Amino acid sequence: MSVNISVIKKAAVSFTGKADHLKDLHVFTDSRKNTEQGLFVPIAGERFDGHQFLTKAIEAGAVATLWMKGKLLPEGVPADFPIFYVEDTLDAMQTMAKLVLKERKPKVIAVTGSNGKTTTKDIIESVVSTKYKTHKTIGNFNNHIGMPLTILASPADCEAIILEMGMNHFGEISLLSRIAEPDIAVITNIGESHIEFLGSREGIAKAKMEIVDGMKPGGMLIIDGDEPLLRSFHFDEIQKATCGYGDDNGLKIGDVKAHIKGYTFTINGEDMIYHIPLLGRHNVKNAAYALAVAKCMNIDEQTAQKGFDQLQVTGMRLETVKGRKDTMLINDSYNASPTSMAAAIETIKALPDYKRRVVVLGDMYELGPDEENLHRQVAQVVTDPITDLITIGPKAKWIADEAGKNHSQLFSIHTFDEKIQAVPLIESLLGKETVILIKASRAAQLESLVEQLEA
Repeated sequence: MSVNISVIKKAAVSFTGKADHLKDLHVFTDSRKNTEQGLFVPIAGERFDGHQFLTKAIEAGAVATLWMKGKLLPEGVPADFPIFYVEDTLDAMQTMAKLVLKERKPKVIAVTGSNGKTTTKDIIESVVSTKYKTHKTIGNFNNHIGMPLTILASPADCEAIILEMGMNHFGEISLLSRIAEPDIAVITNIGESHIEFLGSREGIAKAKMEIVDGMKPGGMLIIDGDEPLLRSFHFDEIQKATCGYGDDNGLKIGDVKAHIKGYTFTINGEDMIYHIPLLGRHNVKNAAYALAVAKCMNIDEQTAQKGFDQLQVTGMRLETVKGRKDTMLINDSYNASPTSMAAAIETIKALPDYKRRVVVLGDMYELGPDEENLHRQVAQVVTDPITDLITIGPKAKWIADEAGKNHSQLFSIHTFDEKIQAVPLIESLLGKETVILIKASRAAQLESLVEQLEA
């Protein structure tokens, strides 16, 4: 869809604060959200058309709007209300975001992957912010609408922007990359998320690798060097750094030690010992990606560690919560795939000093026709010292069924159709020597269990 660039530039110039007219606009697409000095971008979707809500957007603080040509203006819009007519409002907003990046010239760091991209984004931001004015994706604003909004919300003096890129289908990461034009890109791993739409892990790797489509020549691609599906890709105009445990990685992780409040590790056998205040051994590799970014950004080792020390990650990702009776709750309910679920289970198995280790697992979605087998595979890691397995939902029941075939003597297994049914049992297990993991796909909304069990 073509865009009138001159019109968008007028809006972009006003947005960047280089003109007095409509200075310091805040771009928003939700007419229900109060936004001071707002530029309203109505999006025409399958179920709703934002153009219908312009008057509500004005009430919420809109002082200008993009508007699709041919759409009738609703009654009640002031005659002097600024309207930027465009062929397509979404396309126009994406173009605006691209123009803002060109105007401000921050270092653009893009992060994608099947698992861990949000936590990796947070770790990178904590490290990069030790030296640069940074801005990052908040929440789940990681798609073709959310990412442009993230860019347009960045401050004028932003020196580095960390953008999470999510996807369900082929072509989606490519679009985001071409909007953002990353200087540095990170692919955390290849799992099974969205395999329903992408067909195979090979398809997932191909879709994730679209992140290079818009990269600046000479940019740096940082990948999981232990994943053959990622190492098989080669590019002439892009540099590549590998992180992992194998000897052939550019950043080789070693000397990993678990502690009650995180992990210590080294890189390439050097004397510097890093510490991350995060549960989950997989987060060591996520931290290695941040160190690779730090190297690109001329951030030294000690400064990078200061970034780790100030780390604050997005909630519901191996988030430790104090439960009733001094129980340790681990809330990992934001999302799930077989890979991330297995990693979370391994995390509580590695924690010291707990006599009772309970895993509460819910359904995983978007796994395609092989979903039963992928659920059953999780049972392979539900082993000693796990003491209790509780599943919630019809898909998670496959995990319990498989675990019961081989490990029924080692721990108790309980299945429930609804989460409310599981509450009495879980409450009976609370205690200061108990750790409870709660993990499922986002649609299961198991975080409500955490709220019920909190101190």
